[in-house]
Parts: sequence; C-alpha cells; structure tokens
Amino acid sequence: MDVYENLKKLGLQIPSPPPVGGKYVPAKQVGNLVYTSGQGPIVEGKPAYTGKVGKELSLEQGQEAAKICILNTLSVLEKAIGNLNRVKNVVKVLGFVASAPNFNQQPAVINAGSQLLIDVFGDKGQHARSAIGTNELPGNIPVEIEVIFEIE
Repeated sequence: MDVYENLKKLGLQIPSPPPVGGKYVPAKQVGNLVYTSGQGPIVEGKPAYTGKVGKELSLEQGQEAAKICILNTLSVLEKAIGNLNRVKNVVKVLGFVASAPNFNQQPAVINAGSQLLIDVFGDKGQHARSAIGTNELPGNIPVEIEVIFEIE
C-alpha cells in the first residue's frame, strides 16, 4: 500500500508544513516513534476555521478542521522522516476541540481525523485516541491534534 497513491485517490495533497508558533519542534523522533506537536487547521499560514464548535462552528465544520489538522500533521511528519511510506503504525491520537457550553460531541469531531488516518494508512492507521473538549485553543482555532507514529 502506497500512502501517496491513497492520498491521490482521496483527492488530497500534503500541504507545506505550517509555521511553528512557539519554542518547540514540529516533530521529535525517539527511537522508532515520532511524536508530532499539536497541529491546527492552518492553511497557507492562516486558520481555515476559528471559533468554538457548537457555537460559531457546526459539527461538520469541526470535522473539516480535524481533517486539516491531520493533513498538517502528515506534512510535519513527512518533513521529519522523508517518506510517509515509512509509517509502520499510527499509535495514538490526542485531539482537542474548543467547545461551546453543552457541546459534547468531541469524539465525533476527532473521528473525521481518525478516519482520514485510516483512509491513508489502511490497517496501520488504527490507533488509540483521546478526544477532549476545552474552552480555548491558541489563535481561537477550533481543533488541535497531535499524533504518535511508529516508523520503520
């Protein structure tokens, strides 16, 4: 299974890595694991979405934001390891959703990102996951996702 062919079939491209927003590295390899820093729905250096899911944004917009977060994650991973076909497993996903009061569908938001990983990596995309609601995220973005990958 070729990751790049899967992306092409999905009509998706890996974007350029988003700018780093602080004193951290976008990806850090420790042994055969690569930890990615949290990625937001940034397109061409700007948030594609802002606001809270369940207030300014619909569930569906939150899901689209999650997909963009995953594409940005793949971008920083590719820069770190050179070729996404080196991914042996997606180990863990941690997703944060800036949520309006009484919005409790954080798992449904992050499911869109999880599904994209499965669509891109097949069985290797199955992962452990947490989906957490929060009151604020940096720059008023609605979703932030970090992922741990096992590489060959």
